[in-house]
Amino acid sequence: MESNNSFGKSWADQWDSGSDPYYHSGEGGKSGDASSASSKYKQKAVEGLGKTKTAASQGVKKVKEGTTIGIQWIKTKYQKTSQKP
Repeated sequence: MESNNSFGKSWADQWDSGSDPYYHSGEGGKSGDASSASSKYKQKAVEGLGKTKTAASQGVKKVKEGTTIGIQWIKTKYQKTSQKP
């Protein structure tokens, strides 16, 4: 089937000579397998999201602590230089 653009074939038609790696027609007895597979991947995604949230939260805490320490260091340095006669 020829595409309707001015160049003839689409990029995929020109460079992809293989068949599609996965095709799901929606027919047959495999719909239950697809459902269980998607629920398995969904569960893994939810677990990964929880780990990501925990890591991000810990990272934010470290940044906050580092910023507090840095600001305190700057205040101390400023106070030392401003007290000179």
